[in-house]
Amino acid sequence: MAKPKDQSNKARKRRLLRRVRRQRLEFITILPSLITLINGICGFAAIGFASKGPATFAMAGYMIFYAMIADMLDGRVARMSQTTSSFGGQLDSMCDMISFGVAPAFLMLKVLEHKLTALVAPTTLVVSGFLSRFIWLTAAVYVACAAIRLARFNVENEEDETSHMSFMGLPTPAAAGVLASMVVFYEGMLVAVGPKTWLFQIGESVIMYSLPFIAVGVAVLMISRIRYPHMVNQYLKGRKPFAHLVWFGGTIGLIYLCGLSSALLIVFCGFALIGFSKWFYYRIIVSRTAKAREIEPPVLSLANNSDQQDS
Repeated sequence: MAKPKDQSNKARKRRLLRRVRRQRLEFITILPSLITLINGICGFAAIGFASKGPATFAMAGYMIFYAMIADMLDGRVARMSQTTSSFGGQLDSMCDMISFGVAPAFLMLKVLEHKLTALVAPTTLVVSGFLSRFIWLTAAVYVACAAIRLARFNVENEEDETSHMSFMGLPTPAAAGVLASMVVFYEGMLVAVGPKTWLFQIGESVIMYSLPFIAVGVAVLMISRIRYPHMVNQYLKGRKPFAHLVWFGGTIGLIYLCGLSSALLIVFCGFALIGFSKWFYYRIIVSRTAKAREIEPPVLSLANNSDQQDS
């Protein structure tokens, strides 16, 4: 005969299995999930294009931007149709990790590996090995910070539309946009001015040497507590002042005048710097000025007291 303790354990396991069966997913929302999957497929395509070599680096960058469009649409479609779910949020984070975490880091890694032999003399093997490890490390740091940023967003996220007015930390699509726009701008400059001009050589050196440091910078901004605005909800949705229309028209004019690659670089780098600049101004400059005013001795009050005593 089975012992009463064994029977109770078996009964506890059966109850646990029943709870697990109740949590099985039976229905999903088709349209938002399809759009989210397009996001992940575009990220996977970006990785594939980046692995083929320099001829498809620009296409890999554009695939990341296509993934951003899908990422912008899936959540909005789900909220408009009132079909938001935990499954959609988890699927969105998985696809975001591919498109905005792994894909831009892999693209940066392949671009810098391709240009490493040209920028570093073949005789300096020690320097070349150090740079290879450093580039790999910066890509790994970016991927790790993107994963932390997405996991934190899942924990702190609320499905209410009114809570999506700002982001805590640089969003992963914006961070990926900084890296992808630099690669797209570099490839566009290669076609526009030619590889042998002095302008291209200066621009190539600046982009290639700064790209790993910028990757680390945006990685830190992703996991920071710096607040970034939600551009669509704050500046485009609902009734807004006329100045917002002017800014939107100016952005379109910037794309028309500078070209798509230059405009993408200006927009994404500018957005990444906006939040950091505001934080630096209010947290460092304004707070230090306020503390200095509090510490400063009341000279005028002492002078007034001494005048009263002399009289």
